[in-house]
Amino acid sequence: MASSNTPLANKILAGLAVGVVAGLLTLALGHFAPAVLTGARLASSQLFDPLGQVFLRLLFFVVIPLVFASLTVGVVQLGRLDRLGPLAGRTFTLFFANMAIGVGLGLIMMNVLRPGNHLADDAKARLLAEYGGAAQQHIATHAAQPSMNLMTLVEMFMPKNLLGAVAGHSNNILGEVLPLILFGILVGAVGTQLSEEKRQRLQSFLELIAELMTGIVHFALKLAPYAVAAMIYSVVVKVGTDILVALGVFVLGCIAVMLLHLFGTMSIWLKMWTTRSPAQFWRDIRTVLVTAFSTSSSNATLPAALDCARDTLKIQPSVAGFVLPLGTTMNMSGTALYEGCVVLFVAQVFGVELSLVHQIVLLVLAVFSAVAVAGIPGGSLPLIAGLLVTFGIPAEGIGIVLGADRILDMMRTMINVGSDMVTTAVVDAQVLRAEARRAVA
Repeated sequence: MASSNTPLANKILAGLAVGVVAGLLTLALGHFAPAVLTGARLASSQLFDPLGQVFLRLLFFVVIPLVFASLTVGVVQLGRLDRLGPLAGRTFTLFFANMAIGVGLGLIMMNVLRPGNHLADDAKARLLAEYGGAAQQHIATHAAQPSMNLMTLVEMFMPKNLLGAVAGHSNNILGEVLPLILFGILVGAVGTQLSEEKRQRLQSFLELIAELMTGIVHFALKLAPYAVAAMIYSVVVKVGTDILVALGVFVLGCIAVMLLHLFGTMSIWLKMWTTRSPAQFWRDIRTVLVTAFSTSSSNATLPAALDCARDTLKIQPSVAGFVLPLGTTMNMSGTALYEGCVVLFVAQVFGVELSLVHQIVLLVLAVFSAVAVAGIPGGSLPLIAGLLVTFGIPAEGIGIVLGADRILDMMRTMINVGSDMVTTAVVDAQVLRAEARRAVA
């Protein structure tokens, strides 16, 4: 599997480079011939965006059945229900530690660089004029959401209509994954109590579903190099460079701290809690990282992540099938880090000073709100609007970062997925050590 991953990763990276270079050339031509840029944007909307959507939709097709089958078979493969508790405990502890460290690093970076203090007034006015309408849409989305309380949590995990929640409310909305995760864990837990014959039949059936869904993923990945080039080209010609230059310090600061968290913090975790070489680990999962970066969707990357964990990293199927689907929904370290950075950046732009106590509260809220973010492109924007309101910052300020959000969305998705892979490897190592201790005892 590792050998087949290498050319695919290279092809996807080549597609990424072609899309970026072609987009920059189009922008350069657009300065001298505006009609060229207008035509390129029209072609992006009418041709390149649909091509990218074909790739994404193939991946979205398999998310719901793959999450259910992988998570349920992961629990069933444990064999005994008493093994579920320690596995879940380790997983959730690492998830929240990972997100808290990420937000902490992001807030430190923002306090050191303070990019919001250096944004020119005319740039602020231009950004708000450009993205004010989109900001209002995200604010309206947040306003329509119920406030967070115990009953809201019950509704999130246990809706009255499971099938309706999982199916989604329209053709353009991916179904809710949290209820599906709880249902999958319950089915798997009951499956461990079945007779050995029935348990094996259930496990074989679920493994067959997962294998079929993985086959569809392989079809999608054949389109990946072309779809990635199309999607990146579309982003570049539509967003342009002016806004990214105006927000350069913020964007580069976010990218730097995200990469520090992924390749720094997560490498330390690999060294401390596993016997794996961090350098080899990152090489092994680079196809997964590139897929996450290019799709901006943790959900869309899940099939490739499961495939890599089992076949390339040789992680126990029960651990990979349990941790990765949960991580896709809950382990959003890149998203949590980004939310903290955006709130602090917009506060600086509007001259709102957040004290140390406020920033500690922001850290906690960013972690918990990131858990509720949908694993799809732009899923964090409504929650960021809510955090701005919470700290008395004009919610319209979200419009300042929307121009750069697409690029940073790609980056934070890569951090989310990379952290999921590291967490899975750490949990796998801990489970193997615990089993070895029990065998000796």
